[in-house]
Amino acid sequence: MNERERLSSRLGFILLSAGCAIGCGNVWKFPWMAGQYGGGGFVLIYILCLLLLGLPVMTMEFSLGRASQASPVKMYQKLQKPGQKWHAHGYLALLGNLCLMSFYTVVAGWMCYYFYKFLIGQSAGLGFVSMISNPGVNMLFMGIVVVLGFLVLSFNLQGGLERVTKYMMVILLVLMVVLAVNSATLSGAVEGLKFYLLPDFSKIDANVIVGAMNQAFFTLSLGIGSMAIFGSYIGKERSLMGESVNIILLDTFVAITAGLIIFPACTTYGLEVGAGPGLLFDTMATVFNNMNGGRVWGTIFFLFMVFAAMSTVLAVFENILACVRELTGWNRPKGCVVCGIVIFLTSITTALGYSTFAGFVPFGDGTAWLDLWDFIVSNNLLPLGSLIIAVFCCSKRWGWGWENFKAEANTGKGLKVQDWMRPIFTFVVPVGILVVYIMGLINFNW
Repeated sequence: MNERERLSSRLGFILLSAGCAIGCGNVWKFPWMAGQYGGGGFVLIYILCLLLLGLPVMTMEFSLGRASQASPVKMYQKLQKPGQKWHAHGYLALLGNLCLMSFYTVVAGWMCYYFYKFLIGQSAGLGFVSMISNPGVNMLFMGIVVVLGFLVLSFNLQGGLERVTKYMMVILLVLMVVLAVNSATLSGAVEGLKFYLLPDFSKIDANVIVGAMNQAFFTLSLGIGSMAIFGSYIGKERSLMGESVNIILLDTFVAITAGLIIFPACTTYGLEVGAGPGLLFDTMATVFNNMNGGRVWGTIFFLFMVFAAMSTVLAVFENILACVRELTGWNRPKGCVVCGIVIFLTSITTALGYSTFAGFVPFGDGTAWLDLWDFIVSNNLLPLGSLIIAVFCCSKRWGWGWENFKAEANTGKGLKVQDWMRPIFTFVVPVGILVVYIMGLINFNW
C-alpha cells in the first residue's frame, strides 16, 4: 500500500469514531433492550458499564491503532514480541466485522425501506413482520446499503468517508433533538420518562447486568478493531483517553435521546415498551400514523435512523477494506468491489432469513440467521476481543505492556491515563468482561 491515509481534522476523527459507535445499537437496540429490561435500572447499569469497561477498552483500542499505524490484521505484528501469537486476534477481528455486517446491512436496509415508505406517503400498511418476511424488499434494500457504502469508500479517505460522515452526523444530531422535543410535548410523556429515567432497583438482576454490558460493547463497536482503524488514521496532537470520553459522551447522548423520543410515544399511544426488535418499527410507525403531521415526522425520524445506521456501515466497511488492502496490496476501488461482493453474499443469509431460509432456526423457534450472527458478534467476539485487547495492553510479560500503552495513550494534549487507574485497566476490566461473558452464556436462551 502507499503512504498511510490521514483524516484531515480532529472533528473528522471524533465524528467518524462516534459514527461507528452510533448506529442501530443506540437507536434500535438500546430502546428495546431498555424496554424489555425494566427501563431506568438498565439505563443506570449501562452507563456504569460504559465508564468502567467501555472507556478503558476504547482508549486501549485507539492506542493500538495509533501506535501500530496499521489495520487490525497487521497491528499486533508491529507491537507484539517476537514469537508471540497475538496477531491471531487480528484475523478474528476481521471475521467479527464481516459477521457484524452480515446482519447489520439488512437492518440498515429496513431503516431505508421505512424512510422510503414514509417519504412517498405509503406508511399505513407498514408492519415489521410483513417487511422482514418479504424477500424482495430485504434483498433490494440490503443491496442498496452495500453498494452505497462501498461507493463512498471508493473515493479517498478525506474526500469520501470523512466528508460524508461529517455531514451525516451533524444532521443526525439536529434531527434527534427536534424529535425529542416533539415527543416531550405528547400527553403521556411524563409517564414514559418516569419508566425510562427512574431506576426500579427491584428489576435489576443478572440478566439486566449481562444485557447492559453486552449492549455497552455492541454500541461502542469494541473488541473487533473498529476503533483501532481510526486510531491509525490520526496524528499525536491529542491524548486518547480524552478523545474516548468525547466519543462515549456523544454515543450516550444519542442512545439516551433515542429513548426520550420512543418511550413518551409508547405511553401516549398505549404501546408495549417491551416489544423487542419490532419496537422501533411497529411502535414508531403507529405513532406517526396517528399523529398530526405524522408523515413529515415519520420521514424525519427514519431519515435519522438511516443516517445512524449508515454511519456504522461506512465505518465498519472501512475497517474490512483496510484489512483486506493491507493483506493484498489492492487499491481502494478494487478492494471495494471484492469486499462489496463478499458482504452482499454473506448478507443474503439474513435478508432471506425470515422467508426463503426460515427453516433455519439456530436457537429454536422464532430465531433466524440474524440471531446467529448477532450471537457470534455480540455475545462472543466483542467481549472476548475486548478481553484480549485489555490483557495485551496491560501485561508487560505477555503483551505490549502498561508503560508502552500509557505512553501512546498520553501523547498529546488532553485527559491522561493515570497510574492509579492501572488496577482498573489490568484487573477490573478483564475480570468484569470474563464474569459477564460467562454469565451471558449461562443465561442465553439456547
